[in-house]
Amino acid sequence: QLQAYGGGLVQTGGSLRLSCVPSGFIESNHWVGWFRQASGEQREMVAWISSGGGSTYADSVKGRFTISRDNVKNTVYLEMNSLKPEDTARYYCKLRQWSFGEWNDYWGQGTLVTVSS
Repeated sequence: QLQAYGGGLVQTGGSLRLSCVPSGFIESNHWVGWFRQASGEQREMVAWISSGGGSTYADSVKGRFTISRDNVKNTVYLEMNSLKPEDTARYYCKLRQWSFGEWNDYWGQGTLVTVSS
């Protein structure tokens, strides 16, 4: 239900843009988020954006990453600038939507981001 792509290898200080494309029926009340998981680490939240456009970020990426959405293209983006080696991880997008009286979560496959020093 979610496709994530755009990862790759980039040097320190470089930029990448990730894309997440939900498919299927999307409820009007929903959030789309980016999470990441480095090797041997727990998955952590990177950024969320609501159906209304509100967003939140992890402290570690504030000022460097920007989450946005294009409702015409039905795509959520994560613009990543000033990348650091510690940003290296597999990045996952997640859809959280209110349906059937509860929040339901859906994960996409990950896309690997590698930042070389």
